[in-house]
Amino acid sequence: MQLDEAKGRFIEGWGTLGSAWGVSRTMAQVHALLLVAPEALSADDIMEQLQISRGNVNLNVRALMDWGIVRKELRPGERREFFSAEKDIHKVATLILKERRKRELEPLMRVLGEISHVDSSADSSQEELNAFTTMVDSIEKFAGFADRAASTLIKADENWFLSNFMKLMRP
Repeated sequence: MQLDEAKGRFIEGWGTLGSAWGVSRTMAQVHALLLVAPEALSADDIMEQLQISRGNVNLNVRALMDWGIVRKELRPGERREFFSAEKDIHKVATLILKERRKRELEPLMRVLGEISHVDSSADSSQEELNAFTTMVDSIEKFAGFADRAASTLIKADENWFLSNFMKLMRP
């Protein structure tokens, strides 16, 4: 397989993976392109290589920057902006985990906390109330477990010993 074909397949595969994780396919493809690029790329480079519009590039690059996995680079004497991806895949995974925790898990836990204490009312049966509170409690316990697990993984990256141990465990 030639390098261009391999890069294309990687970009497509990463795009599919991104879709499964809840980000747009194009956003994941822009990220994949920047991951495998040996140097920072301009918006024009990204447009050309992925055959997408300037607006699509700008939207997705900004979103990737919000996630903390892409950064803007300025070059002296160059008017264009260049973009590069974090290359340490362990750090990428940690940044994605932090962002997903902030965007998905924390809001869910807030809502579950708000609705966990329900008073019985005349318009619902005790059976309905019990089913609701049992399910909410179950989801709240699972979300708490997921939050603690995410927190542990995030803190592991911040802890020197665990961070270095995790680096040794990477292939």
